[in-house]
Amino acid sequence: MGLCRSKLPQTGRPLRPKEKDILKSPLIIFVMGGPGCGKGTQCKYMATKYGLCHVGLGQLLRQEAQRGTQRGRQIHDLMRQGLLVPTGIVLDMVSDNMLSHPESRGFLIDGFPRELKQAQEFERIVGRAPDAVMVFDCSMETMVRRVLRRGQVERRADDAEPAIQRRLETHYTLCEPVLTFYQRKNLLRNILAEEAPENIFAKCCSVIESL
Repeated sequence: MGLCRSKLPQTGRPLRPKEKDILKSPLIIFVMGGPGCGKGTQCKYMATKYGLCHVGLGQLLRQEAQRGTQRGRQIHDLMRQGLLVPTGIVLDMVSDNMLSHPESRGFLIDGFPRELKQAQEFERIVGRAPDAVMVFDCSMETMVRRVLRRGQVERRADDAEPAIQRRLETHYTLCEPVLTFYQRKNLLRNILAEEAPENIFAKCCSVIESL
C-alpha cells in the first residue's frame, strides 16, 4: 500500500496568477462531516437556493476511480480500503473543478479538507482561506446506519461495511487538527445533523446569509 500511495502526488499543482485571481472573489465554503452525516444532500439544496457550485469531493474521486487509468485504479483501491487519497490528487481535483466554473458566485466544497495538510495546502495553492467551514455534527451510530442504507441503494464500493468503520476512524482521527486550525481562524460553523432535513437546511441557510 505504501508503494501505491507513493506513486500519487502528495502536493497540489501551483496555480498561475490568473487562476488565483479567478478564485479571489467567489464565496468559498468548506462542508465537513463524517460519511453519512448528510452534508452532500444539504449541499445540493444550498447550491440550488443560492446559485452556488457544489464541488463534491467524494463524487469526483469515485468518478476518477471508475476510469481505467493507473491513477483511477490506485484511487479505487485506496477508497475500497477506507484510506485517504493523497493530498496532491485531492487538491488538483478541487482546484481544477473550481476553475472550470469561473462564472460561479461561490463554491460549496463538500467533504474537504479531510486532513490538516489539505487545509494548509489549499491556502498555499489558492492564496486564501475559505469564508466559512460548516461542520455537520452527527453520531457514529447514525452515520453507520445511513451509510449502510445508502450502500444498498447506490451500490457504492466505499459504502460497503468493511470500509465504513475504517472511514469513520480515519475521519475522527484526522478531523480534530483541522477543526482546531479553523477554530483559531474563527471560521467554524457547527450544524447539528441529527434533526429533520428541513431543520438542518434552515441552519445552513443562516450560515450562508451571515457571510
